[in-house]
Order: sequence, then C-alpha cells, then structure tokens
Amino acid sequence: MNLDERNLLYRGKAKDVYQTSHPKQVLVKFRDDITAGDGEKKEVMSLKGYYNSLISAKLFELLEDAGIKTQYIDLPEPGLMLSHKLNMIPLEVITRNIAAGSLLRKYPFQEGQLFDPPIIQMDYKNDEYHDPMLNEDIILALELASVQDLETIREITLQINAVLKNFLEDRGLIFPDFKIEFGRDSDGNIVLGDEISPDTCRFWDSETCDILDKDLFRKGESGVIEAYQKVANIILDEEDKERWNLNF
Repeated sequence: MNLDERNLLYRGKAKDVYQTSHPKQVLVKFRDDITAGDGEKKEVMSLKGYYNSLISAKLFELLEDAGIKTQYIDLPEPGLMLSHKLNMIPLEVITRNIAAGSLLRKYPFQEGQLFDPPIIQMDYKNDEYHDPMLNEDIILALELASVQDLETIREITLQINAVLKNFLEDRGLIFPDFKIEFGRDSDGNIVLGDEISPDTCRFWDSETCDILDKDLFRKGESGVIEAYQKVANIILDEEDKERWNLNF
C-alpha cells in the first residue's frame, strides 16, 4: 500500500502516522528503525516493523475481545495498521511485574523481585526532558490529565496487565514489564493507543529466561530480529499465520 507523504501527520522514532480519507481514522506505518537512550542509539533492522505490527495487532485484538477499547481497527497488511485517530496524552504508563531494567539502577530492588500488586509508573513523554518520572501533583500541575483521567488510566492498565500476563504465561513467556500510551478519541474517551511489542515490553522465555525484546539492542547483543520473530511465532495462532500468509 502506497502512502502519500502529504498525508503524514506525525513521525516518531519508529512509526509514522498518516491521515486517511476518513477523518477519524489513521494509518500507522511501523518502520524498521530501532532506538534506545532517547534516540541516541539508532539502527535500521529489516523486518522489525513487520514483526512489531503483527505482535501489536494480535495483542490489541486480544484486549478488544476482553472488552478493553484500543486504537486498533485492522491490519490491512503487515507493517501497516488502521487505527482510530486519538489525541495522545503525553504519558508513558509503565507496569512492572518483575524488577528489571532502569528500576534496578534507581532503587534498591533485587533483580527478578516479584511485585504483587504490580507497580504502575508514569513518565512524562518528552525527549527534551528525558522522560522523567511523574507523580500525580506534577501531572495535574502540567495539566496532562485530571484526577479522574488518572484513575481511569490506572484501572485500564491493571486490566491490560491481567489479560496480557495470563495470555503470555500460557504461551511460555514471562512478562516482566511493559510501557503503554493512551489517547482521547473523538468522543473524549480514554483509549489505549500506540503499540504493544518487543519495543515496548520485556518478554522472557519461561524455560530458558532468554531475552526476547529490545533489551538485546540496548545491551549491544545480537539476535534482535530473531527474538522478535520468536515472540510473533509464539503468540500468533495458526489462524493468524494463515490470515497474514506467514510461514515461520
């Protein structure tokens, strides 16, 4: 599918958003760019966007089936997602089931420590300020969201975590943490947006504890695309693979 650059609305680190002929719908193009450290480390890895779009579509469909509203409408082809147009809220909502990553550098948790209930962390999505962690008072002072908005976001996030964690554990994946974003639709409802993929989640193999996400890139290790492909292969059903003509 050819996209007209004149319809480009937004270009992020790894995705482009295009306006469609429908005023309330956009096309999200998953690029092969991969970044870390506020975009300071960057490469292009063939098929990264392809696998991220397949994984995101599957997990969005799973959440929709569980009654959680998302931006997702359809995946016309791998790499290109039809979505509801949202006014994004500049918050990165991070859910932590297991202590890993930056949490260990900033706080005296033990690596692998389990959190029950999970920790929900909110960061300011802003590269200029290096995505700092926020508390409720700062969010309100910046007018990023209201108290009711934050209650809604927290409630939906916990629902998302429960659905995804159960699904992934059944498929043999440990789900240490993930980052999601929300936006408001044309009716003002808070809806899950962006993506759910190895770029935004940690996935570990439950048998080997192998890393199957962007941490491989952060650490300068090899096998990034192979890890993304493995996640796709694990979570997609045979019906999904037939639908998108996949042959792993």
